[in-house]
Amino acid sequence: MASDPKTVAFIVDQLAAAGDVSARPMFGEYGVYCDGKMVAMICDDHLFVKPTPAGRAFAGAIDEAAPYPGANPCLLIDADRWDDADWLAELVRVSTAELPLPKPKKAKLKKV
Repeated sequence: MASDPKTVAFIVDQLAAAGDVSARPMFGEYGVYCDGKMVAMICDDHLFVKPTPAGRAFAGAIDEAAPYPGANPCLLIDADRWDDADWLAELVRVSTAELPLPKPKKAKLKKV
């Protein structure tokens, strides 16, 4: 089941205070980016934040689950927490700070 675009828009709106936040379609679901780093995924209308030491410390006791089969476990954010924009944005902000920048894409060679 794909995520509802309204759910994605709501979560992105709630994360606005974390930085430059956007969601991009990804394999039928969505990747959530903050300041150019993929920090979370929205899969089947569930929010999964990539685990970092600072994110775990900030979130406290929280369930972890894989967003899709074969994926590494992520912090599973209860839908009840989505309404607390300040808490959610801070979780994403501290998690983003610890994630590496994406690797630069290699330039494609033009065929002549």
